[in-house]
Amino acid sequence: MEKQELIEQLKLQIIEQLNLEDIEPSDIGNDEPLFGDGLGLDSIDALELIVLLEKEYGIKVEDPKEGKKIFVSVTTLADFIIANKK
Repeated sequence: MEKQELIEQLKLQIIEQLNLEDIEPSDIGNDEPLFGDGLGLDSIDALELIVLLEKEYGIKVEDPKEGKKIFVSVTTLADFIIANKK
């Protein structure tokens, strides 16, 4: 799967996993922050994203500090999946 395909798939999965009913994939910028000023996710959402990574991609996030780097944006999340996919 190419990176751009993965990014689009992740946007759909994030919307579905977090029940973001009023958001379309096109509303999420590839490099827009997922937390804080960007999409406005919180720590509960971060746990949901960790579950998504394990369930969909078989990737475990062991170190919570690593999560801060992984979940910066959809692009950083896609890069992490590409680098760690088995």
